[in-house]
Amino acid sequence: MKKKTLGLIHTSATLVPVFQQLCNESLPDVNVFNIVDDSLIKDVISRGELTAATSRRVVDYVGSAEAAGADYIMVTCSSIGAAVEAAAALTSVPVLRVDQPMADLAVQTGKRIGVIATLPTTLGPTSDLVKRRAAAAGKEIELTSKLCDGAFEALMSGDAARHDAMVAAALKELAGQVDVILLAQASMARVVDTLDEETKRVPIIASPPQAIKHLATVL
Repeated sequence: MKKKTLGLIHTSATLVPVFQQLCNESLPDVNVFNIVDDSLIKDVISRGELTAATSRRVVDYVGSAEAAGADYIMVTCSSIGAAVEAAAALTSVPVLRVDQPMADLAVQTGKRIGVIATLPTTLGPTSDLVKRRAAAAGKEIELTSKLCDGAFEALMSGDAARHDAMVAAALKELAGQVDVILLAQASMARVVDTLDEETKRVPIIASPPQAIKHLATVL
C-alpha cells in the first residue's frame, strides 16, 4: 500500500519542528513535507486583515502542495483561515484549517467557549470559525473572546517571559468564566504547562495536537 503524503503550509519556520514532532508521534507512516512563507502572516499583521492578494497567494501554495503530491493538505496558521477555505473549494484533495478540529472539540465540550489570542487578526477568524462550527452542529454557544494586547509584540522583540506572563494572566481570568478555552495561536501552548492546577481544571485546547489527532483518524 502506497504511503500517504501530508503537505503542511506554515507562516512561520518555528512551527516546522513543532508539527514534525507531532507527526513523528501520531503519523509515523505518513510522508510529510513543509512549505513555509512568513511574509504571509507579516502582510496580514501589517495590514490588519487578510487581503485578496494574500488570499490568492495562499490558494497558490495549496495548489503547489497538491501538485507536489499531497494526499491531504493542512495550513497551520489561523489568521489566513478564510483563504484556506477558499482554496479547499478549488482543490481535489482535502484541505484543512489547523483550528477546525479544535473548534469542533470545543463545541462538543461545553456551551461557554473562550477564545484567546495575542493578535486581533487571529482572534477574529478563530472566533468566527467556532460560531460557524457550532451552527453546523446545531448547538447554541456563548463565546468569550480575549486579546492579550502587546503579548505578541513582546514575543517578537525577544521578551518571551513577558509574553508568557500576559497569556497566563489572561488564561486564569478566562478560566473562571467558561467551560473550555481555545488557544488561537500555537505559540501560546507552552504557557499551559506553567499554570496552576485550578486554572487547568478547565480544558485548554491548542490547535496543533488536536489537528494532528484528527489527521491520524483520516489518514
